[in-house]
Amino acid sequence: MESKAVLKFVRITPRKARRVVDLLRGKTASEALVLLRFMPYRGAKPIEKALKSAIANAEQENTKVDIDKLRIKEALVDQGPAMRRTDTRAMGRANIIKKRTSHIKIILAEEWP
Repeated sequence: MESKAVLKFVRITPRKARRVVDLLRGKTASEALVLLRFMPYRGAKPIEKALKSAIANAEQENTKVDIDKLRIKEALVDQGPAMRRTDTRAMGRANIIKKRTSHIKIILAEEWP
């Protein structure tokens, strides 16, 4: 049984979010929650939110699911749309600043004993 959660348009660059997600793949859900709680990275908070949502979705779909046996099967961070802002420069020129967003997807599966 699988459950998933998708968090879209998160205002963090995909590169910074992937740094956190790479550490979580293959770990149990409870172990990943503890790791995310004490990570110093800014990307840990939205990923923790997505993981908690996936756990809640697993409980909602199947009441017999054992939360301690849930394992992170797949964790992806894709790039969302970038907001474009301009920064004024000398002699009437402008630089474009891209404020990037991310789509975070977490899939949990129950591990077999």
